[in-house]
Amino acid sequence: MTRKQQSRAVFLWALLALALLNAACSHDTQAAATKAEITVQPGVFTVQHPELFSLTKIETRLLPMVLNANGAVNPDVTRTIHVTSMGSGRAIELNARLGDSVKKGQVLLVISSADLGTATADYQKARADEELSRKALDRAQLLYSRGALAEKDLQLAQDAEDKAKIDLHTAEQRVRILGGDPNHPAPLIELRAPVSGTIVEQNVAGFEGIRSLDNSPTLFTIADLSQVWVICDVYENDLGEVHVGDSAEIHLNAFPDRIFHGKIGDISRVLDPTTRSAKVRIVLPNPDGSLRPGMYVTATLRSRKLQPHLVVPSTAIMRLQDKDWIFRQEKLQRFQQVEVHVIGETHDGMQQIQNGAVKPGEEVVLNALEFSAAMAGQGK
Repeated sequence: MTRKQQSRAVFLWALLALALLNAACSHDTQAAATKAEITVQPGVFTVQHPELFSLTKIETRLLPMVLNANGAVNPDVTRTIHVTSMGSGRAIELNARLGDSVKKGQVLLVISSADLGTATADYQKARADEELSRKALDRAQLLYSRGALAEKDLQLAQDAEDKAKIDLHTAEQRVRILGGDPNHPAPLIELRAPVSGTIVEQNVAGFEGIRSLDNSPTLFTIADLSQVWVICDVYENDLGEVHVGDSAEIHLNAFPDRIFHGKIGDISRVLDPTTRSAKVRIVLPNPDGSLRPGMYVTATLRSRKLQPHLVVPSTAIMRLQDKDWIFRQEKLQRFQQVEVHVIGETHDGMQQIQNGAVKPGEEVVLNALEFSAAMAGQGK
């Protein structure tokens, strides 16, 4: 190769290298420009093409006040019966236990009672005395009709019969009150269920001594659980938003997919001095027995009074680090990440948020998750 050809080849290689260098610089410039389309600062995002993200306005709606409270399921006191024995003695047969379902008239417990034995003996004596006085009255009436008996003696016989009847009736009632049957005298008390329901409390075991009524605890407590109460604690600051008759939604960990509906039946007139809260009673139907006494619940109370609330679509809220966020448009190309507090959901899927952080009419990103993903991708 001649010197002229060598010089020409070097010149061509130089031109090629310069072209490659220019291309590389152009690629780096384009990449830098692409990255500059979105400028990321803590909580603030500057977007060169905001039209890529749909926006929605924060609305104001008249909605019921929503309040969450913790509570527990309790038997309905008006449907709860405490079963006790009127006579003392010893339990000799236990036919029902805690948690059993019982029918009205079912024998729960058999007690061998000295009290009933004494009452039965008194009844039998009173019946014998009444039979004797009745026969004496019959003789006195016969003699008086034949003129063989004075009228005052007939009156005395009638008085004795009247008193004997009173004594017999009193002795019979005592036997019945103690749980015995005057027609079948026996010192055994058959303690029967006064109503149908579920035994929610039991304080007696087999062959245990039963004390007299004045110092004996309740032997059984029977509750009709077809309707129950949920007792919740509502703090003093929130009591003004709760009224008798307001609707309530009950959520239980045992049934996460079910919502139970009830109404507020009563609000306590007395505050707990320690927690500064009042007991709120919610009445719930329980036809299938799913709600059991002692279950913990979360109650969502909805006031009948409508108040203005801010709402946004659910997609506009992003959950991150146990907080709720939205992306509010500050200017045409500028967005700010704002923390909000979600307080409930409407029937059409809108989320209620507390006032303060945002205002009605402000525009926010409709799909917060998509916007956040785009910011994270551009930040790499």
